[in-house]
Amino acid sequence: MSTPPAAKFFVNQGVVTSRTDMLHLLRPLLKQTVTYRYQRGREVVAHGTGWVERIVTESPETSTYFTPLAITLNIDSFEHLEFETRSDQLLVYALVQGDERVVVEFAPIGPGADDASPFAPRQLAFDTSDVVQMELLGLELRADEE
Repeated sequence: MSTPPAAKFFVNQGVVTSRTDMLHLLRPLLKQTVTYRYQRGREVVAHGTGWVERIVTESPETSTYFTPLAITLNIDSFEHLEFETRSDQLLVYALVQGDERVVVEFAPIGPGADDASPFAPRQLAFDTSDVVQMELLGLELRADEE
């Protein structure tokens, strides 16, 4: 009599093909700011920082997309998920489909963020050299209205 195979287990890293496991591993990214790098082969095609709005599965009409404003991950868009734990105990996720992959990490924020990385988020720049500041004065209260 054979026993059913035990469920796989992973410690700090692994390659996951189960849609359920992928969903559970990616769930901490929901409603978080992340950086992403889209690679085709070894070439980085695009990169940015965005907000993870949704993580879906079993929804073939929903696309996966990465934009600076919103990210939606459809687990069914990928063959497998590779993950590993960084030295700061945060995970690095690689969503893989053929020779394409999207590497997703929590965005570094606050003091100590690695500013040397070309993929680190940057503060939006606003050129104020052509801006004129104006003060609008409200109606003065008359002495008899105080």
